[in-house]
This record gives sequence, structure tokens and C-alpha cells, in this order.
Amino acid sequence: MRTQKCYAVRPNINEFLDIARRAYTEIVDDIAGLVNHLAEKYGLPLRISFSTVRSFFIQMKLDGVTLPNGQLPPEFIKVTRYKNNYSFTTSDLIKMNDRCDEALREIFHMSYVHLHLTLLFFHFLGWCVIRPEFTDTLAIKQGHHAILEHIAGQQPVSNNCYISEGSNFVIITGPNMSGKSTYLKQVALCQIMAQIGSFVPAEYASFRIADQIFTRIGVDDDFETNSSTFMVEMKEVAYIVQNVSDRSLIIIDELGRGTSAEEGIGICHAVCEFLLNLKAFTLFATHYLELCHLETLYPNVENQHMQVQHICSAETGVENMVYTYLLSRGSSEERNYGIRAAEMTALHGSIIQDAKAISAKIRQKLWVSEPETLHQRAVYHLATRLFQTARNSRLDPDSLRLYLAGLKRHYEADLTLISVAEKTTECP
Repeated sequence: MRTQKCYAVRPNINEFLDIARRAYTEIVDDIAGLVNHLAEKYGLPLRISFSTVRSFFIQMKLDGVTLPNGQLPPEFIKVTRYKNNYSFTTSDLIKMNDRCDEALREIFHMSYVHLHLTLLFFHFLGWCVIRPEFTDTLAIKQGHHAILEHIAGQQPVSNNCYISEGSNFVIITGPNMSGKSTYLKQVALCQIMAQIGSFVPAEYASFRIADQIFTRIGVDDDFETNSSTFMVEMKEVAYIVQNVSDRSLIIIDELGRGTSAEEGIGICHAVCEFLLNLKAFTLFATHYLELCHLETLYPNVENQHMQVQHICSAETGVENMVYTYLLSRGSSEERNYGIRAAEMTALHGSIIQDAKAISAKIRQKLWVSEPETLHQRAVYHLATRLFQTARNSRLDPDSLRLYLAGLKRHYEADLTLISVAEKTTECP
């Protein structure tokens, strides 16, 4: 928790904050060096530990250790013993802890000021006019990114978001540059703004209180820890898996890009199945269209995609892809959109053609939904909507009757489609 607070503001935002964090890191390194020096000096298996009460201190197990005269060196002070384990400190370590705490106080103060100035900026934006509600559902009607209008100088495209306990895992697909990452950040920002008491940029907004917000966004290496892009991804996902709860909000963007396609799909599939066993609200953006078949296996999965339009130029006859930045139900029907993006660059035409040919050969067909699975999904969705209505509805009796009739018609329409799919499957 202390480390998270220390790095709550990303680097290169405040030069003085970056300097304070470097100083803190150097002090921690000095503490580790001190303990290593003492271990070599006395030939003892010393290790560094930390607690909120004692800060950094030294520990040593007595297993197989013989102390001179049966006593610790006099340099070690504030000694405590529990079973077969010694805990103690030194005067130098106490001074280093004081310097460490001073550096942290400075870091926390600068981070606090920066974050609150940013949130005040959000609060006083003219179009943040909706007071959000707090329910058991994340529902945003015509919401948009909190600062995109200020940056781009124009009104951003608005989108809806709906996540509930019965449909808590949303897979988002779409071409490069279609707006997936912006949408994910938009939802996370709205959740944060609501929970700190701010208005939200939307026509209507309802949120479930999140105990934690986890994000896996970006493709940067970490030179400080000698971690590749893929290793950074795995570390961040491991942290999410180890700390997530049923009340969390999870934002994952393009997991598995740092390794091969086969391994990336396998890791994404496994991570998704783990998270699907929880009630956490998850938005999972991916280029791996193979993940979309999870909707046929799990009723709480919903596929959504960013729409694009194809417009053929009357002059050149070349078909261009136009981004709408609108989110729609279902998985993306676009294929080879990475190659389409490459066509927009100065990459040689022969390379593009070869890429299309090779891609066509290795492309695999997505799984087909079985009628029985579709029927189970329809029943599940009806049950969750009825349960949610019983728990949250504020409709008067006549309006409630109309709403339930609409649910019935929707369910019957799903059964009709399933019946048609069954007959199609039976045909030779």
C-alpha cells in the first residue's frame, strides 16, 4: 500500500516529485546495503523486513546458527525473540528509517496536491453535470472521456456502458485506433469521479462502489527492473489475480501482445476464465477474436465492438475504413485490420499483399454456438434481469407490467432464433 501511494502519480508529471521518489529509492537501497554489510561482518543470516509499526528492521532465524557467547553483537538493539526468530535494529538503521519517512511524507504531500488539483479540474468542467447514483450496477448513458474534449478541442463521441452481476464480463474488440483504449479509460475515470464525489460527464450514471480499480494498460518495458513488455504484463496480471475481490473493477487492454499469438490467446483465455469465476466487473479489450467464443460458454460474458464504416472512394475506387468510435453489441466482423492500418503507412505494396495472403492461410474459424448453449444463455439472462428488477425497480405497477411484458417478448424472440438455429443444424 505504501508503494502504491508513493507511485500514484506517474513519472514525468512533477519534476520535484520524481526527485523525491529517486531519493526514497536510494535510501531503501542503502538500507538493503547496510543489512548485507552486517550479515557479512558478523557471518550471520540476516534479512531485512518491514512493518507499519517498526518500519524497516532486521530478522534472523536461529536454525543452524551459533552465536558468539550465545549473544547477539552489541551493535544490535531493541532485540525481540519469538520462538526461533530474532528481530532487532541498529542506530544506523533507525536514522535511515527517519530519512525514509521524511522522504515519503514529501512524496505523499506532492502526490496529494497534484491529485486533488486534477480532481478539482474535473469537478469544475462545464459538462460534468450529472450527479451519479450508487446501486449494484455500473450503467452510464451517453458518457464520454472526462478530459478528451479539453485536449482535442471538440465534443467527443458518447457511448453507453452497462455491467451487472448477471453480465459482469465485457469483451471489447475492434480495429486499431477505433477507440477501445479511450473507452476503457473513460469508464475508469467516471468510476473514480463518482466515488470521490464529483459529477460525471454523462446523461445518466449509476455505479457500484468499487473497493479497488485494477488496470492493465500500456506496452512499455521496465528498464529499472530489467523487465520486457511481456514480463511487465505478467507481473501486473499476477498482481490483479492475487488481490482482486468480487467488488473490484478490472480494466485490461490488449493482454498478451508481448508474446506469440498462440501463447497470447492461451494466457488471455486462462486469465478470462479465472476472472469469470468472480463477481468483479471486468472490461477486457483484445485483438484476439478467438476470445469472443467465451460468450457461447459463459452466460455472464458479453461481446461488444467498436464500429467502423467502409467507404469506397469514387475517384480512386479504393475502400477506406472510417472510425465511428461507437460501441455496439457483438464481436467485431473486421478481419486484417492490422494490415489495413499498415496500408495507411509507407509500407511497400508487395509486403502488404504478402501479409494478406499469409494471414488468409493461417486464419482459423471461430467456434460456432450450440443451440443448447444459446438456450441456457437466454434463460440465464431472463433470470438475472428479473432478479435485478425485483431488487432495484422503482417503477409504478403499470410501468412494471409493461417492462415485464417487454422482457417476455425479448425472451420469446431469443427462443425463436434458437429454434431456427436448431433446424439449420439438423439440415444435411
